[in-house]
Amino acid sequence: MAGTALTGTTVAEVMAELATLEDPKIRAVNERHGDDHGVNLSKLRALAKRLKTQQDLARRLWETDDTAARLLALLICRPKAFARDELDVMLRQARSPKVHDWLVNYVVKKNPHAEELRIAWSDDPDPVVASAGWALTTERVAKKPEGLDLPGLLDVIEAEMKDAPDRLQWAMNHCLAQIGISHAEYRTRAIAIGERLEVLKDYPTSPGCTSPFAPTWITEMVRRQGDQS
Repeated sequence: MAGTALTGTTVAEVMAELATLEDPKIRAVNERHGDDHGVNLSKLRALAKRLKTQQDLARRLWETDDTAARLLALLICRPKAFARDELDVMLRQARSPKVHDWLVNYVVKKNPHAEELRIAWSDDPDPVVASAGWALTTERVAKKPEGLDLPGLLDVIEAEMKDAPDRLQWAMNHCLAQIGISHAEYRTRAIAIGERLEVLKDYPTSPGCTSPFAPTWITEMVRRQGDQS
């Protein structure tokens, strides 16, 4: 199969190739982060490049409920081809963190129903679903803030982030940092909220990487923007 364009490929053929890419060591690392697959993502992307865009195949791969197959599906689908309700169902099925992340970032953000879903998901009682709403809100904070109630978002973050479940907390913290980075008029308050709540203050950070602790994150990104101006 290598080196050929895989148009018209069946699900069985793709699953067989994914099986050959399975690496127990990669699976062991991924499973510590909640992702039950052992496929190197560079190899997965190479397979997607050969398959090219195939919406019907993407839907069938998603239906397998296999994490690697779902990640591949998200790389070969047409993001704008999904209906609003279809994406809502897919998000609720996407319990693997990597599948959830790719679905939101590679598909939902490019879909015409993204804003409707952002609003609906942000208030969902399921914290994993709500985290997707916050991720979409963070995107708007950075790229299209017109119409957003930024002080209101800070109010919610201040009241709820400290006790939020992990994935929702992470998404709210990202939004807090983005408000501080992108909007100078709210930077002091964003930093103050982060310092008071101390969310992710002690998160282990590799050398050369920026801490996700919002005050540190905001300060560093603003410094970099200043260096580039």
